[in-house]
Amino acid sequence: MKRHVLPLVTLFLCTSLTFSATAQQTAVDFFENGIAKAKANDFTGALQAFSMAITMNPENSSSYYNRGLAKANLKDHRGAVLDYDRAIELNAKDALAYLSRGVSKSKQEDHRGALLDFSRSIELNPDDPQTYYNRGISRTRIDQYRGALADFTKTIELDPNNAQAFYVRGATKQQLGDFASSLPDFTRVIELTPKRPQAYTGRGIAKVELGDFTGAITDLNKAVELSASDADSYFYRAFAKAKMDDFKGALPDYDKSISLQGNNYKAYYGRGFCRSKLGDQKGAVQDFNQAIGMNNTNSDTKVVYSGRISRATLDNLRNLVKERNKINDVSDERAEAYFSRGVSRSKQGDEKSAIIDLNKSIELNPTYAEAYFSRGLIKSAQGDQRGAIMDCNSAVKLNPRYGEVYYVRGLIKHSLGDENGGCLDLSKAGELGYNPAYKAISDYCN
Repeated sequence: MKRHVLPLVTLFLCTSLTFSATAQQTAVDFFENGIAKAKANDFTGALQAFSMAITMNPENSSSYYNRGLAKANLKDHRGAVLDYDRAIELNAKDALAYLSRGVSKSKQEDHRGALLDFSRSIELNPDDPQTYYNRGISRTRIDQYRGALADFTKTIELDPNNAQAFYVRGATKQQLGDFASSLPDFTRVIELTPKRPQAYTGRGIAKVELGDFTGAITDLNKAVELSASDADSYFYRAFAKAKMDDFKGALPDYDKSISLQGNNYKAYYGRGFCRSKLGDQKGAVQDFNQAIGMNNTNSDTKVVYSGRISRATLDNLRNLVKERNKINDVSDERAEAYFSRGVSRSKQGDEKSAIIDLNKSIELNPTYAEAYFSRGLIKSAQGDQRGAIMDCNSAVKLNPRYGEVYYVRGLIKHSLGDENGGCLDLSKAGELGYNPAYKAISDYCN
C-alpha cells in the first residue's frame, strides 16, 4: 500500500493576528511574508520568516504551527514535531496542529503516536475526511485493520468521490480476507480513475482469490497494459493461468515478475511448479531451491504380499494415480515449495531426496494432506507398504474426502492380505467420486 503524502503546504493558515504595538505589527509582517513564501514553495524562506515572527512574538501559536509545516515540507519532521508541540501548548484546541503533528510522527514511523494525534484532531473537528484517512493509514501500519476499515468508510461517507479512500479500503478488506467485499471498492476506483493500474491489479487479486480466474486475467491484462513494470500484476496473472492449467502461458509472466522483483520466492515457486508440470524437472528443482532458500529459515518395512494384488500389480495400479494437486499460494514457511520440489525429484527418480523434501514439508505444515499422500506413494514404491499406509491414514484424517488416498490405501491393504479392509477403502474411494476404484473392485473384490 503506498503511503499517503499529506499536502502540507495546503495547511498553512493565513490566520488573522491582532497586535497593538509597533513591534507586534512587525511580527505580523514576518508572519505574512512567511505565508507568501510558503505558497511559493520557498519553504526555507518561509521558515526564516516564521522564526523572525516567533522572535518578535513567541506566544503566537500560528507562527509555530506554520514553521512546523515549513520544516515538514523540508523533510525535517523531528523539528516539525517540536514546533507543533509548542503550537499545541499555546492552543490546545487547534485540530490542524494535531493533524500535522500526526503526519510528521507517521513519517518517523511513530504510528501509535500519530494515531493519538489524529484521534484528538477528530475530536476537535469530526467532519474532516482527511484526518480519518490519515488515521486509517496509521492503523494499517500497526495491523489494526478493522479500525482502519472504519476510518476509510468514514472518509468515504464525508468525501464520496475520494478514489484513494476506496482504494485503501479495498486493500484493507483484502488484508482481512474479505475479497468479495473488496471488489466493489476497486470497481469504484476504476470508475473514478480509469487509468489507475493498481485498481485493476487489486480487483484482479480479488477475483483470483474468489476463483474467477478468467475475470482475473482480464483485469490483470489491463493492469499490465497500463503499467508494464508492476511485478504483482504479472505474478497474479501467472498464478491465475496456472490455476487454469495454462502452465506454458504462465511461465513468461513468472519470468517477468521475477525480473521485476527478484526476491519474490512465491514467483520462483510458481515457475517451478509450471516447469514441473511441463516436464522440466531440472528447471523446476532449481526454482524450488530458490523458493526454499530465499530469505528463509522409522517404520517396520517388512512386507508379506498375501492378497490377490501382487507387488507388481500394486505398483502398476498405484502408478496410474495422477497428481491432483493444484498450484496454491506459497506460505512464509515454504512447505509448498518443499512439497513440489519433492514431487519433481520423485519424477526424476531421486526418491531419497524426494522423501527428505516431503518430510520437511510435513514438518513445516503438519496438516498438509497432499504431502502425506505423496510421501506414502513413494514409500509404497520403495516397498515400505506399512509406512505408506500410515501416511495414507494421516492424509484421510486431514482430508476425509480424499478419494485417491482411499483408493491407494485399499490397494495396499488388499496386497497385504486385508481384503475386507482394502475393498472397503476402494468402496469409499468410489463413493467420493474416484471412479477407477470401481474397476479395482470389479477385479479384486468379487
